[in-house]
Amino acid sequence: MNRYAVKALLPGLLFLIWSGTACAELADRDKPIHMESDRVFIDDSQQTSEFEGRVQLTQGTLSIVAEKIVVTQDAKGYKHCIATGKLASFRQKREGTDEYMEGYGERIEYDTRAETVDLFGSARVRRDQDDVQGDHIAYNTRTEVFRVVGTPGLAADSPTGGRVRAVLQPKDKDASTPAASANDPLVIQPSTTLSNKP
Repeated sequence: MNRYAVKALLPGLLFLIWSGTACAELADRDKPIHMESDRVFIDDSQQTSEFEGRVQLTQGTLSIVAEKIVVTQDAKGYKHCIATGKLASFRQKREGTDEYMEGYGERIEYDTRAETVDLFGSARVRRDQDDVQGDHIAYNTRTEVFRVVGTPGLAADSPTGGRVRAVLQPKDKDASTPAASANDPLVIQPSTTLSNKP
């Protein structure tokens, strides 16, 4: 397989590797959003709130930390949050495990209606020992799919040089069935498939 075919397959492989294993805590979507900051400016007529200074947004296990977060609410009560900082961060527990996903970006957009988290500018997401970097990372918490995009031609001094970078670690084998060692004694057991009849 030539290198151009590999480049074409890489984004699809990232989707497959991360999509089935990256589901967010499902109960988070039904939890209230809590905000904490040094200052807040609320405009009820425009349904916007601007939080500044060591801002922390939490919704269940999801947490976003930034220097500034602007929250806009639509007519149905859904919220769209734009977090900015050097760097803003998010963290969320994975469904059914004690593991967390964490991400960083110069701007993070969180949409409660679409159930998406988008990271822009020096974007990075880590799960366990896996690490993905790009200029834009889109994470859909409902479909559990990541999309990572680079910006070809970006300045070479940028963290990724405009390319997507990923480190995907091999997964441990099932811990319940330990691998046999060459020094382990051979255990002979009776067959359950052979009959004793002549």
